[in-house]
Amino acid sequence: MIDIGLSKMALIGAVALIVIGPEKLPRVARTVGTLLGKAQRYVADVKAEVNRSMELDELRKMKDTVESAARDVHQSVQTHASDFQKEWESSIHGTGDASAAGSDGAAVVPAYKHPGKNWRLKRGATPQWYKARAGVRTKAQSGAARVARFRPQKFH
Repeated sequence: MIDIGLSKMALIGAVALIVIGPEKLPRVARTVGTLLGKAQRYVADVKAEVNRSMELDELRKMKDTVESAARDVHQSVQTHASDFQKEWESSIHGTGDASAAGSDGAAVVPAYKHPGKNWRLKRGATPQWYKARAGVRTKAQSGAARVARFRPQKFH
């Protein structure tokens, strides 16, 4: 910036006092101050706009790198999945024995079996008396029914 010391400011003030006069000097000083303030705000706005554009460029570059990395990961997952599918199909069709294969040589896939009505409940070889003693749930109950069951009773 401009290097203005106290002596230079005094010299400029004296010249302005002589040229402009003491009556108009305060109004001119006010005008010059407002113009300098507007100029400083304009410079600050330009700096902020330049910084914003630089950050936007950096964000675009970062976005491009993230997108390319995601694309690479997606391609590698797809290639590994297709390789796995090929190996799976070759192992099913290539190594199946005659008893497991159908008449055309294709492997027989077992039909889907629904897990049953209460598939969320614990099942196993545990005896019913042990489940009752240990407090294992054997019947499904909704959340509202469970809350109503364990709600304290009101005494009348």
